[in-house]
Amino acid sequence: MTKPIKRVAAIHDLSGFGRASLTTIIPILSTMGIQVCPLPTAILSTHSGGFKEFSFVDLTDSMESYINHWYKLNLDFDCIYSGFLGSTKQINIVSDFIDKFKRENTLVVIDPVMADNGLLYDTMDITIVENMRNLIKKANIITPNITEAAYILNEKIDYQKPIDKKIIKDWLYRLADMGPNIVIITSVLNENNPKTIDVVAYDKENQNFWKITSKYLNAFYPGTGDTFTSVLIGSILNGSSLPVALNKSTEFINQSLKVSNEFDYPNREGILLEKVLSNLNMPILNYSYKSF
Repeated sequence: MTKPIKRVAAIHDLSGFGRASLTTIIPILSTMGIQVCPLPTAILSTHSGGFKEFSFVDLTDSMESYINHWYKLNLDFDCIYSGFLGSTKQINIVSDFIDKFKRENTLVVIDPVMADNGLLYDTMDITIVENMRNLIKKANIITPNITEAAYILNEKIDYQKPIDKKIIKDWLYRLADMGPNIVIITSVLNENNPKTIDVVAYDKENQNFWKITSKYLNAFYPGTGDTFTSVLIGSILNGSSLPVALNKSTEFINQSLKVSNEFDYPNREGILLEKVLSNLNMPILNYSYKSF
């Protein structure tokens, strides 16, 4: 029996307030005509980006029974998408999930959410990094930001300074050699223009490099990484090529940031997703990707 729509298993945390993880992923993919089946790793009263004293319920001990029920139902997924994982045990559970549910045509996307702005998140340590290196071996696509890429490769960087094109290409090669077919690195400062920022990608199978350059906006909104990867997945599952999917994801982030910057509200609440969701079903007007 053929499914009427594509289906994604989304392995992320759920925050009651603040637009991040599942509260961002579900509306984006649903708007793009894709069913989201959430597998929550934790439930938080708010996300951790700028909030203090939030409640946190760790769901590690319930994940395996949750997964076993799905397995008994013989569910199949067009994509397995994992993000924030709070422990080594959760990484191992996701690894087993991929082994159980991955089919020949299943897209496995891993966003190794661990760090930003040059530092690991407070809840992360080097053990998480080491185990994440093993997990990304099972991915078709990974989407680290520049800080996460540096930790995975055991490199040290000044995230506030541009990185030479040759170094970025070397990083993309090395990350791809760890297993993924496609490596995408976000938040890369442009070496020629400090007022712009790049998303770079490497397609190992076709030996292609891609880059999209955008205006750098000095404003931090939690959840933009989840937004970017969700739009990327939705675009690919709907038939877009990698450069077109990258373009759509980057353009949607840019639109979201521009709209959000027009309003006076705490950045920690995330981008004003509700005001831009309808843009996901509009044609792309600006194809800005190029090879490099």
